[in-house]
Amino acid sequence: MGNQKDFKCINLRIEEIFRSVSLEPYKSIETIHFYEEYLAKSINYPCELTGIEDFDWEEFYILGPGSDDDYKRLKKTNPSYTDKFELISLQNKIEEWKGIIANVMRKTDQRKFKIPLAELVPTDKKSKNFTLLIDYSVWFVNY
Repeated sequence: MGNQKDFKCINLRIEEIFRSVSLEPYKSIETIHFYEEYLAKSINYPCELTGIEDFDWEEFYILGPGSDDDYKRLKKTNPSYTDKFELISLQNKIEEWKGIIANVMRKTDQRKFKIPLAELVPTDKKSKNFTLLIDYSVWFVNY
């Protein structure tokens, strides 16, 4: 991802998804629900995920004054963007400011978490899931 050409291709794919049902691609509760239904039908399982960037709780420790020892301790009970997760399902309940919520299981200890899908990315960059979820994240953040 990252260059102008990639972003243009992503936008074309997003517009095509919404054009298929005559919806404008702008973010609303209705379009988030539509996107959740679309992804629920399209994602291939198993789907291994990791964080796109540090999760909100981690910023204090990664970018701020938090201690490394506290961060290591808290990572045991909280999800980290460095963890690998197995996607269990997508929640049907939409949170307007967080979008689609993913039910995931951390692979190292089988702990389950609920994480906004826009904060996750498949580890297999060549998979159909990678394209689907990167497109969703771009849509959720930019539209």
